[in-house]
Amino acid sequence: MTGVSGSVSPDRRRFLTAGAAVLGAAASAQLWLPSAARAAESPLPDGVFSLGVASGDPLPDGIVLWTRLAPDPLHGGGMPDRVVSVEWEIAEDERFRKPVRRGVAQARPELGHSVHVDVRRLRPGRTYWYRFRTGGQLSPTGRTRTAPHPTSSGGRLRMALASCQNWQHGYFTPYADMLDQDPDFVLFVGDYIYESTPSATGVRRHEGTGEPYSLVQYRNRYAQYRTDPDLAAMHANAPWVVTFDDHEIDNDFAGEIPQDPDKQPHDAFVARLTAGYQAFYEHMPVRASAIPNGPHIQMYRRLEFGRLARLSVLDTRQYRSDQATTQEGAQDPGLTMLGAEQKRWLVDGLRHSPARWNMIGSQIMMAETDLKVGEGKLWYYDAWDGYQVERNALMQELKQVRNPVVFTGDRHLTMISDLKEDYADPSSDVVGAEFVGTSISSNGDQDQDAFHKEWDPRLPDNPHWKLLDAHRGYHLFDIRRDGIDAQVRIVDTVRAQTATPSTLARLRVESGEPGVEVV
Repeated sequence: MTGVSGSVSPDRRRFLTAGAAVLGAAASAQLWLPSAARAAESPLPDGVFSLGVASGDPLPDGIVLWTRLAPDPLHGGGMPDRVVSVEWEIAEDERFRKPVRRGVAQARPELGHSVHVDVRRLRPGRTYWYRFRTGGQLSPTGRTRTAPHPTSSGGRLRMALASCQNWQHGYFTPYADMLDQDPDFVLFVGDYIYESTPSATGVRRHEGTGEPYSLVQYRNRYAQYRTDPDLAAMHANAPWVVTFDDHEIDNDFAGEIPQDPDKQPHDAFVARLTAGYQAFYEHMPVRASAIPNGPHIQMYRRLEFGRLARLSVLDTRQYRSDQATTQEGAQDPGLTMLGAEQKRWLVDGLRHSPARWNMIGSQIMMAETDLKVGEGKLWYYDAWDGYQVERNALMQELKQVRNPVVFTGDRHLTMISDLKEDYADPSSDVVGAEFVGTSISSNGDQDQDAFHKEWDPRLPDNPHWKLLDAHRGYHLFDIRRDGIDAQVRIVDTVRAQTATPSTLARLRVESGEPGVEVV
C-alpha cells in the first residue's frame, strides 16, 4: 500500500478526534434524503454517533464501514426500539466532492443499532473517506484504504500490531503515536475489552457493578472502551483486522469451557458466549459472515495484500481442547488449539499461497516459553506450549512455507523470537519469526528493574528469544519484497492522558532467511 506514509498533521488529528463537533444545521442541510422521508421518522436523541466510525477487512475492491447508534452508550445505547435508516457515503476526498458510492443501511435494535456496510466496486490500493448520517446528525469522517490489486507484487505495506487494552490499567496512549505513524491497517489480535469487575484502584474504572454476562452488559463494556479518544481516532484513520482472545468473554476459556466451570454451569456459560460474541460483532468492523450463530462466530479468515502478503487470522479460543495442567498433558496428541477444520484451512492456505510473505495472526504465543531456570521445563499451558504435538506439526509445515511470520498478543510483553522446528533441540532449524506485541495498556506502567530481575535469568533457557521487554506500546512493520522492517514503539506512561513515544528497538526479517534479527 504505497502512498500512505509519513505523519498525520495536527489539523488532521484535530479533524479525526473532533469529528462529532460537525453536527448541527450545516450538516443537516447537506442530507440527501428527501425532506418528506426525513419528516416521516420520529426524532432521534442527540449524539447518536458517540461511538465514532471504523472500517475493516480491506479487499482490493471493498471495505467494511462501521458505526453504532448509541446516544447513551453506557446504558444500553439509548436508542428507540425500532429500525433506523442510516445513510452512508464514501468518496475519494475528505470534503466529499468526489463521491464514489452511497446508500442506506438499516440499524436494527436486535443488533444494537450497529451498522456494517460491505462496500464493493472500489479501486485497489486507494484511500477513501466515508461518513454516516441519520436524523439530521452527521458522523465523524473516517479514512480507509483498500488492499492492493491481486497481482500487485511490489510497494510497501505498513501494518501496526496491537492487543490487550485494559481500561482500568491505563489510557490508550499508544494509539496517539500509532496515528502519527499512519499504518495502512491495524492487526488487532485480542483482548479488546476486559471482563473484570470495576476496581476502585484502577487508573480508570470499569462501568457497571461486576463482570458482564448479559448482552446489555457486554454492550456497555464495549461502548465504554469505544469512548477512549485515541482508540476512536485510530479506528477513524485506518482499516482494522480484528480477532478476539479470552477477555472478550472470560479469562482463559476454551471452547465452551469457562475458566471456573464449578461457578459457571455449561448452559450459563453458553448464554454468556452468545452475548459476548454478539456484542463483539456489534462493535467491530467485520463482514456479515461474522454474525454469530448463538455461541458460535466465524472469525478465522484470510486477507490478501496483492502478491506481497497473505494474512491468515486465527481463532485460538472456540475450537481448542481444554488446557492441560501438566507437562505430560501438554504433550497429549489428542489436544488441539485450532480444531480439525481450521487446521486444514490454515495448512492449505499456507501450502498454496502465492504471496511473498505468509503472515499469521495468532492470539496466543507459538514460540516456547520455558519459565524454569536451569534443567527441566515449565510452560504456560494456555499458550501453544500447552498443545505441543499440534504446535510441532505446524512448525514442520512452516518449514516448507515461504517467509512465514507470526503476529501475536496476549502476553502484555514484547517477546520476539525465532520459530524453531523442535524446541527440545536448540540446534534444530529456524522455520520462521514471531512478534509477540506488547499491550496497549494491560499491566500498566511496569517496574522495569523488577521485570528484568525476574525474566533475564530465563534468557539462557530460551535462546530463540531475540528481544524481551515490558513497556506498553505496539509494533510497527514496513513490509516489502526484500524484507520486513519492524519497530517496537513504546510510550513512557499510560497513567496519564498524554505520553511520550519512542522506538525501543528495530528488527528485520530478510526474505528467504527464516528468523528475525535486532538491527
